[in-house]
Amino acid sequence: HHFDQLTLRLHHIQADPFAAPSRASLSVKMDDAQLPLDWCQGLRRIALADFLNRRLAKQAQRLQQQRGSGKSGVLSILRPSQVVLPRTAVHISDTEIEVRLGIGLPAFGRRIAGPAAAALLCEDLPELVETSLWVEALSADIVERHLNVYEDAIALRQQLAAHNLVGFVANGATLPRRSGVEDTPLVDAVPFQSPPSLAVTLQTPHAGPVTGMGISAGITLIIGGGYHGKSTLLRALTAGVYNHIPDDGREQVVCDGTAVKIRAEEGRSVCGVNISPFIGGLPQGISTEQFSTVNASGSTSQATNIIEALEAGAQVLLVDEDTAATNFMIRDRTMQALISKDKEPITPFVDKVRQLYKDHSVSTILVMGGSGDYFGVADTVIALDNYCPEDVTQAAHALAAQAQPRTAEGGQAFGTLTARQLRLPRFDGGRRGSPKIKVYDIDRLEIDRQTIDLRALEQLVETGQVRAIAEVLAYSQRHGLDQQTLSDWLAEIDHQVAKDGLDSLTDFHRGDLVHVRPQELAAAISRLRTVRVAG
Repeated sequence: HHFDQLTLRLHHIQADPFAAPSRASLSVKMDDAQLPLDWCQGLRRIALADFLNRRLAKQAQRLQQQRGSGKSGVLSILRPSQVVLPRTAVHISDTEIEVRLGIGLPAFGRRIAGPAAAALLCEDLPELVETSLWVEALSADIVERHLNVYEDAIALRQQLAAHNLVGFVANGATLPRRSGVEDTPLVDAVPFQSPPSLAVTLQTPHAGPVTGMGISAGITLIIGGGYHGKSTLLRALTAGVYNHIPDDGREQVVCDGTAVKIRAEEGRSVCGVNISPFIGGLPQGISTEQFSTVNASGSTSQATNIIEALEAGAQVLLVDEDTAATNFMIRDRTMQALISKDKEPITPFVDKVRQLYKDHSVSTILVMGGSGDYFGVADTVIALDNYCPEDVTQAAHALAAQAQPRTAEGGQAFGTLTARQLRLPRFDGGRRGSPKIKVYDIDRLEIDRQTIDLRALEQLVETGQVRAIAEVLAYSQRHGLDQQTLSDWLAEIDHQVAKDGLDSLTDFHRGDLVHVRPQELAAAISRLRTVRVAG
């Protein structure tokens, strides 16, 4: 239906008011919206779509009202998190803006509520557009700030490699979050301030020079007492693979875009992973060069997670001892004396982390509060005292030199990395033509009654990313993309999405997909218990 400056399309009509809202889209021409051309250029278009998405979601919540039974009157638009990501909820082309949303068509049971539907479609929807998309309804300063913060974060991340950095935390950043379930900044938190010896100044196109703590490539150890901010700093860097909205507190905290948070994950399934760099032959002659299990231990799961991250292109590993397997991280001198190496198949991470950087240029940022054995392999040691960082590298190295050394168990090289070719199970779409997908927040995905446990993927931040993972798996099966190595599969999917967008993965344009990194795609497919290794 064409309004004066708005086109409404209904793509799927719900059967009754208790069913999922009807799929719809609203389109307005760019000439009518009159948004400045500069807002829509290059990467700024992603930030603009994010800004409009947030405004639409807020206005939709204000406008919607109960207009009947069930979901009558609902206006559902994807609600973004604290990060700026490409999403399908708002699509901006050179000629128009398209908003994709769900509309709960009003009814009382099986009886259609015509006047209520007319008010919803002919009054609320035009008002939603007028208060969210017209340039007159927007504050130019607020929009410009949103776009500028996004561009500045990209500029900071792009400069990391030139300065031999893998992470950067700007002075004045607010790292603590309000709570474990709320990602907004903590009020009255201690502002971050870099130690002078680690201070680096990077340039941004809008904020100008930005000074903060640079984290150099290599092995960085974060130490300190309990509750002094070690894990908070690591979590900020973990989230630093994304760009954040203004006033998040972490707008100028960036990390290498391939960084992966590693943890132990007892009970996960493993399919054909070469974990021999960390774990040798197991009892009963079980080989670890193509290790598979339906119930991994803490150490085998952490070894698997590292190898899979490397397979997915990670150049930085982020590890917190709180979520790591102790016997995988360290074997001290006393234990070495009691249990000889020929009886211990695990080579601890402390003996491999330096080789990982030397042989594969993969850096590690590690939170460690319980063992000083890492002092001798760390390039940088940062101590947190009441959320204030201090460079204690020289003191740590001096203590390591004075201590009686433990026997290194890692050999001369990291070991072999083996490429896998994973075969997806057959997803039966039935009469629908596509598999049934259920998303349980960011923790679990069910595709064609096959469950993928995603709880350990700490860098998933939106349910739309989980839906995107499901659509990628279905798309890959339809097009036979699993007939190649996992790294080639990831590269092809990344190229496809970069070229044609997330819309190219689905048969119809939907508004609930969010960009997901290759690292999380690889992690998800590896946790599908019915996946198999070819050959």
